[in-house]
Amino acid sequence: MTNEYGSKAPLSYNKYLRVQELIALQDCLSAPVHHDELLFITIHQTYELWFKQILHEIDAAISLMKEDRLTPATRALLRVVEIEKLLVNQIHILETMTPISFLGFRDQLNPASGFQSMQFREIEFSSGQKDENILREFLADDFANERLQQRFASPSLADAFYAALQRRGFSAPSDDHTHSAEERKSRYVQRTLVVLEILTHFEERYEEFQLAEALIAHDEYFSLWRSHHIKMVERMVGAKRGTGGSEGIGYLRTTLDKKFFPELWEARTHLDTNHGQAGCPFSKG
Repeated sequence: MTNEYGSKAPLSYNKYLRVQELIALQDCLSAPVHHDELLFITIHQTYELWFKQILHEIDAAISLMKEDRLTPATRALLRVVEIEKLLVNQIHILETMTPISFLGFRDQLNPASGFQSMQFREIEFSSGQKDENILREFLADDFANERLQQRFASPSLADAFYAALQRRGFSAPSDDHTHSAEERKSRYVQRTLVVLEILTHFEERYEEFQLAEALIAHDEYFSLWRSHHIKMVERMVGAKRGTGGSEGIGYLRTTLDKKFFPELWEARTHLDTNHGQAGCPFSKG
């Protein structure tokens, strides 16, 4: 009789999901093994699986926008948002550890750090937040560097969104970092005005409006994850330096104001019930 994982075994739940291999991946480093280290590894491996799914949906959304299929692109992004809601809540499972329990195995993690999460950085790049300084941090990791270089060079969600709007008759130029600061500012203003038009006339531009709302929700919940993560880290280790040598919560706090789609947020400031009758909101200084 062949066993469940034998070559002639019929498909089963365990075989399809490769449960045997999956539950062998949580390799604790503390000796003797600290009770809470399994939780720490499980949480972070689960994050990486969800990051993989988020990237899968982002890639689908970009492809769908290129095909001018905005409704299914919106659906893909709404799935991303639901995953991010789950990830925010998942952070707080780590708070079931006591701070002294975490310190019992934290030193074993040096010099590894969450800063080194390749897929987290891929999500940032694919959403439009591309940073050459981050690229340099992964130069020694051939696998991560290749993936991040590809993401850096590829169109982001923001690029795909504004390109889709251009195809639909809006003047929404993409952001090209090779242009001067003055040109980039002009493009930013133009894109913000386009978003303002969509927000004002959302019934006539409902597909575009729904897509813009899904994008800003992705931005919001990714930012909420950052915020909750910072408070969890502070609750566990206070202001200690990060295991990778970073400033810990000092560095993390600098990330809170980052936005994937700043024009979507900026447009809210200038929205009014007179439907833009006062003229260009940027012309008044």
